[in-house]
Amino acid sequence: MQQIKKHQDRTGIKNEVSCTGAISATAMPVLMDKAAIEAVIPHRHPFLLIDAICELSDQHAVALKALTGEEDFFRGHFPQLPVMPGVLILEAMAQAGAVCVLNQEAYRGRLAFFGGVDKVRFKRKVVPGDVLRLEVHLNKMRGSIGFASSRAYVADELAASAEIIFAIGD
Repeated sequence: MQQIKKHQDRTGIKNEVSCTGAISATAMPVLMDKAAIEAVIPHRHPFLLIDAICELSDQHAVALKALTGEEDFFRGHFPQLPVMPGVLILEAMAQAGAVCVLNQEAYRGRLAFFGGVDKVRFKRKVVPGDVLRLEVHLNKMRGSIGFASSRAYVADELAASAEIIFAIGD
């Protein structure tokens, strides 16, 4: 089970997530924290939707997002039953993929933009207290256009999946 430790930072309460595999109980090291992620992609609070990178290669990334209930989107979606919007789950998967791509020497300092999404499926609600595990696999690059498969899990339960198309730009 993922473990969450809270501590203060410049934005208020922040979660430091240990990369403990939800399917297996094997702990994985945190390869990148928020500061390291911010050095690769331009997203910042409140739109940075990943807390840590636990696995990273040129073709694969695993990221985590701990949901505290303090995120702004929970206040309006929905006040009586807070649920993370599906489009933000897609964005979190895309950000994990962007770290994977933009961490590569050939793409450092560039930007990744959504080009499209296919085969999007939402399988369960994501609510305060959940820890999303975002798994992204880069399938191919065709020039500056890339294709990735992504899945978001809460523990070992699939929450969402999508095929993501992205464009690398300046």
